[in-house]
Amino acid sequence: MYIKKILLAIVLIGLVIAAFFANYIYSAMFKSNTAFNNEKAYIYISSNAKYNEVREQLAPLLQDIDKFDALAKQKKYVSNIRAGRFVIYKDMSNNDIINSIRSNNIPIKIVFNNQETIEKLAGRIAYQIEADSLSLLAIMNDVDFLNNNNFKLETALGMYIPNSYEFFWNTSAEEFRGRMLKEYHKFWNPSRVEKAKAINLSESEIITLASIVYEESKEISEQPRIAGVYFNRIRIGMPLQADPTIRFAAYKLPKYKDKVIKRVLNVHKEIESPYNTYLNRGIPPGLIAMPDIAAIDAVLNYEKHSYLYFVADAKRIGFHRFAKNLTQHNVNARTYHNYLSSQGIYN
Repeated sequence: MYIKKILLAIVLIGLVIAAFFANYIYSAMFKSNTAFNNEKAYIYISSNAKYNEVREQLAPLLQDIDKFDALAKQKKYVSNIRAGRFVIYKDMSNNDIINSIRSNNIPIKIVFNNQETIEKLAGRIAYQIEADSLSLLAIMNDVDFLNNNNFKLETALGMYIPNSYEFFWNTSAEEFRGRMLKEYHKFWNPSRVEKAKAINLSESEIITLASIVYEESKEISEQPRIAGVYFNRIRIGMPLQADPTIRFAAYKLPKYKDKVIKRVLNVHKEIESPYNTYLNRGIPPGLIAMPDIAAIDAVLNYEKHSYLYFVADAKRIGFHRFAKNLTQHNVNARTYHNYLSSQGIYN
C-alpha cells in the first residue's frame, strides 16, 4: 500500500512536470509574444549578422525575449541567420516570428530621380538598401565595367533610368549595378533603338541631350519642341547654346561653389569647358543631370518644326516662347530679361 502511494505520487509529480513543460513549450512556441500596438513591425537583418544583433532588434518588440531565445536555439535559428527585411505582425507567436525572419524576406520599392550626379545617386540608393554609398560609388565608377558596357565616367549616370524598382533590402552594390544594367537594356527596346539609329545618335548621346532638355523644361508637353530646336541647330552646324550646360560648367569652378546662377550672363558663356555649348559645337561629353523617361522619349520623338530659338515665357512661368529667326528671338529675350530685372534678378 505504501509503495502504491509512492508510485502514485511519482506519477502525479510527473504529470505536473509534464503539464508545466507542455505549457512552457506551448507558451514558447504558439502563444502571442509581441509587445507592440501597431499592426506590424519591421526588422532589418544585415549580411553576416550574428544572433545577438537580431536579438537586439527583437527585444523591444517582444514580451519575453528569453522564451524566444529558447525556441530559436531549439529550431537552430541562432546558427542560421538570414539577411533581409522582415515583418512581424501583432500577436505573432515565437514560432511564427522565427518562420517569418527565416524565410520571408520582403522586397522594398526603390525610387530615384532628379539625381544631378553619380555621387548623389549613390547616396540616394544607400539610404534605401544595405549597401553603403562608398561601395555603391566605387561600383558605379568602375572604369573596367564602364568600358565593357560602352559607358564613360561622364556618361555613367545615364545607365540608371529613373523609375521605381523592387529590390531586396540586403542587395549588394554589385547586385544593384547588375540589375540596373539589365533595366537599362530593357529600357532600350527595339523601338527606341531604331529611333536612335534614325536620328544618328548613340544611346549615351540621346540621354545626354535629354538631360539638357530636362534641365531646360520640366513641362512634358514642351520637351519634344525644345528637343526639335536642338536638332535644328545640330543640322545646320549651329552650337546648341544651352544655358543649363553653362551653369553645369560654372558649378564645377571654385568661384561658383555654393552659388546659384539665376541669370546666365556673357561672362558665364566664356567659361572654358567641354560642357560650354556656346563655345563648343555638338553634344557635350556627358550628362548634366538625370533626365526622366519623358525627356528621353522627347528626344527620340522630337517635334519637327522650323524653330531655332526659345526663351522662358515671363507670362507663363515654366513655359517658353519659340522663334524661327534671331530678330523675333531678340524681342522675346528682351521681354524676359526685362522681367528678370523687374524681379531684381541680375545674376
